[in-house]
Amino acid sequence: MISVEVAYALPHEQKIIALQVDEECTAYQAVVRSGIAELFPGVDPASAPMGIFGKAIKDPATTVLKDGDRVEIYRPLIADPKEVRARRAAKMKAEKAAEQTKRDDGE
Repeated sequence: MISVEVAYALPHEQKIIALQVDEECTAYQAVVRSGIAELFPGVDPASAPMGIFGKAIKDPATTVLKDGDRVEIYRPLIADPKEVRARRAAKMKAEKAAEQTKRDDGE
């Protein structure tokens, strides 16, 4: 038997469940065995993206865990991070241009 954890977090709530599993246990099996889907009904272990300590895993059903691993269940992104950064940069550029215009006008 090995010790692993299964973690899931919402903006207002998080849960880490520690459990003992067989040495051949996969990430998917650990998530199912943890019962986290009963605590968070929106979690579907069959389709949820997962990772181990922040590193995404391609196939949770075949990824065998090691002692001490923490399986993390990821939520879908609300916004594309690249798009958010681009909007923020465009806003800062516009603010800088407006500030320069004020200085040029002598204000």
